[in-house]
Amino acid sequence: MGFDRSMALASSALTTLVPLSILLGAVFAHYDAAERIIKRYNLTGASATAVNSLFSPAEGTSTSVGVFGVVFLTISVLSFARAAQRLFEQAWELKPLSMRNTRNGLWWILTLGGYGAVSALLSAPLGRGALGVAALVCGVPVTAAFLVWSGWILSAKRIDWPDLLPFGLTGAVLTVAYSVGARIYMPHLFNSSVARYGVVGAVFAMISALFAAMLGLVASAALGREVRDELSRIRQGDRPSDHEVRRQWDNVVEQTRSQWRTAREQVSDHHFKGSNH
Repeated sequence: MGFDRSMALASSALTTLVPLSILLGAVFAHYDAAERIIKRYNLTGASATAVNSLFSPAEGTSTSVGVFGVVFLTISVLSFARAAQRLFEQAWELKPLSMRNTRNGLWWILTLGGYGAVSALLSAPLGRGALGVAALVCGVPVTAAFLVWSGWILSAKRIDWPDLLPFGLTGAVLTVAYSVGARIYMPHLFNSSVARYGVVGAVFAMISALFAAMLGLVASAALGREVRDELSRIRQGDRPSDHEVRRQWDNVVEQTRSQWRTAREQVSDHHFKGSNH
């Protein structure tokens, strides 16, 4: 379930971020999504060229924003918001609201834009190191606050914000770990994917990066829910027996191993099919 939800979120994020970046580039002349990605991951050569090709309009075409483009972008953004909404509904076992929560989804999208702007402002003076660790550490409170807000607003305020604190803190810490790992591994991923598949390889690299980020988000939601439940049981004086603790731990270990084996098999199959082509 975790891998399926992560892939659904990653796919929805990709179909939202690419047209949104192109639209922002058409509206704001100084905004260049390709340049941001290239600088963030220090891409060069064919990888940088592929990213530029992905986000640049074809020669001789207009970059003006049409009604159809705005409608398509709105649908994509709301689809991404609903995918994130389903994450909280499933993790906290809430009744699905679907499109009835559209207004809160729009608020969340606006907040997501504000979070991105604040993160960019933090990265400007503090992200000059090789890995930008200083900016990432300073952004932990901002990320935690945004994640708590996300759970609160996307659940239609059905989850109290104190119950979301474990999720927010866990997600913020995993975001730092993911960002550091991405800066190290993403140049290799882009280079290998572009060398094998051309411009389409840049899409594969982006979806892989988004999948890893969303997997951390899903794991944070699941862990945050478990921590909230455990704290509630402790406050109520309901402590499980040692046998129950060991049983639950064995289940977690077995599920983790099973998911890891499944992930390895999927990656092996992907590389095997790619080598045959």
